[in-house]
Amino acid sequence: MKCVIFRCSKKDEMYLYVPHREVEAELLNDLPKGLEKLTGRLEKVMELDLFPDRKLARAKTTDVLASLSEKGFYIQMPPNDVILKDDSMLNNPSDSF
Repeated sequence: MKCVIFRCSKKDEMYLYVPHREVEAELLNDLPKGLEKLTGRLEKVMELDLFPDRKLARAKTTDVLASLSEKGFYIQMPPNDVILKDDSMLNNPSDSF
């Protein structure tokens, strides 16, 4: 299955995978309402051919393929260390704005 991967602006190292479409303007048409609140602005990063034996750096290919088929999208969350870093910055009382 060919898919398109987008970088999400809301969180570092978060990516959205969607099935490829011939008309690029239609790639995000079938996403659930409100998903953009989680992802933020999306920036196209690459197109990728997925097959069960293909290795991905931070996701199981079979999970991605299943989610693309069932839901029409897959969200790759950031690694835990990135999430913890973001959380520690939010809760640091020495930071001021």
